[in-house]
Amino acid sequence: MLREILVGAAVSICNIAIHAFSMAIVLWAARLAATIRTSRQTLRLIFVMIATVSFLMAAHFAEVFVWALAYAIVGAAPKGTDLVYFAFVNYTTLGYGDVTPVDRWQLLGPTTAMNGVLMFGWSTAVIFEVLRRALMTSRVAER
Repeated sequence: MLREILVGAAVSICNIAIHAFSMAIVLWAARLAATIRTSRQTLRLIFVMIATVSFLMAAHFAEVFVWALAYAIVGAAPKGTDLVYFAFVNYTTLGYGDVTPVDRWQLLGPTTAMNGVLMFGWSTAVIFEVLRRALMTSRVAER
């Protein structure tokens, strides 16, 4: 059990680092976009939100691939399992149940799910903050 916790913690910390780096880039880009003056504030808002959500989705994909790599390294899934699919199912808490981890790595599934829920929550908070800032910038520009 200790091995599962240590591997899960290591992968989670790696994903937190990926997410923190992604958040820094998203917030930097949002600040930069706020300095761009245009007569079409609605289009700027749409562009900023599409870019923000797309970049965050890419970060989540990267995090799922990190989990899939970890599953491959430790042999957490039965032979022949699509590890990216398995990681996605766990990370998103979808939990089809069609693939289950091998007995000695059972805690990695719930750890992956916990990591995914936290990363999605963090992304949601950042999306809301970028939207809030973009709307404030639009209101200031309209004055």
